Amino acid sequence: MLRTLKRRTVAAALLLFAGTGALAACGGSDDDGGSGGGDGQLKLGFFPNITHATALVGVDKGIFAKHLGTAPKTATFNAGPAAVEALFAKGVDATFIGPNPAINAWAKSKGQGIKIISGAASGGASLVVKPEIKSIEDLKGKKIATPQLGNTQDVAARSYFKSKGLTANKDGSGDIKIVPQENSQTIDTFKQGAIDGAWVPEPFASRLILESGGKELLNEKDLWPGGKFVVTHLIVRTDFAKEHPDTVRKLIEATVEATDYINTNPDEAKKSVNAQLTKLSGKPIKDDVLDAAFKNITFTTDPVASSLLTGAKNAEAVDLLEPVDLNGIYDLTTLNEVLKAGGKAQVKAA
Repeated sequence: MLRTLKRRTVAAALLLFAGTGALAACGGSDDDGGSGGGDGQLKLGFFPNITHATALVGVDKGIFAKHLGTAPKTATFNAGPAAVEALFAKGVDATFIGPNPAINAWAKSKGQGIKIISGAASGGASLVVKPEIKSIEDLKGKKIATPQLGNTQDVAARSYFKSKGLTANKDGSGDIKIVPQENSQTIDTFKQGAIDGAWVPEPFASRLILESGGKELLNEKDLWPGGKFVVTHLIVRTDFAKEHPDTVRKLIEATVEATDYINTNPDEAKKSVNAQLTKLSGKPIKDDVLDAAFKNITFTTDPVASSLLTGAKNAEAVDLLEPVDLNGIYDLTTLNEVLKAGGKAQVKAA
């Protein structure tokens, strides 16, 4: 069965939401106290990862504020399951998130609770290990960290290990012991030798390599056709989208603009991302880590839908998801209208 997170996860997410509203940029608009043009102030979630640069840039550069009419309230999460709990608890209205938690949210709500409305990023996840580990087979008996049980990297790791004939069970048993933990904690546990590697998103993969002496054993893009797979997309709570379609359109317009900004101004985008990550963590990312992470990610509004379908099958195969019909999980109508109006290629939901 789909995993239900403990109530304290919801409480923590809501507390985090309450405490992070000040992080929202308010440039580009007059902060009217959250009127949002009558729709209410949007509550937006994202992760303090470079794979969520679209959100980080959108906040830092005031792009969301410009389109929405007021800066969104923001909440940050370590991994997708916590973000989904906050979404269903109405702690956030929309969130940038990975594919597997979005699938879980769709399944948990019987196809009623969420819609994927835009892509955000492809790539940007790797398996980083101690230098003495030379092959996947060397991982037998080792401990590998992932951000959270059932999150995108956790599913990818378990599925890949299974494809290589290695067990990594949910209860921690098997050939490889997977240890779900916060990404920031993983940096420390890897340095301390408490884990032997980690399957993590950027910037944590590059940090493990450049700051902690790890080596990349596998870049996840090597497992996907053309090296393309969704690592981050944007979802919205269905009831919110029905009640506030204009707000959702403005959010999508901002997402498209933030994506364009990253791709046309990469150096400025890196500074913007680092500024937001510094606010969130209190510590800037080193330039070499930032450069390495950006090279590993493609920022795009294309949700790479085919990879989502494969990801669902992978989650089923490792007993983290029951079979689910994903027909209807995408609603890219507004996104394609915005892309067409801007003279850009439209994207597909299959």
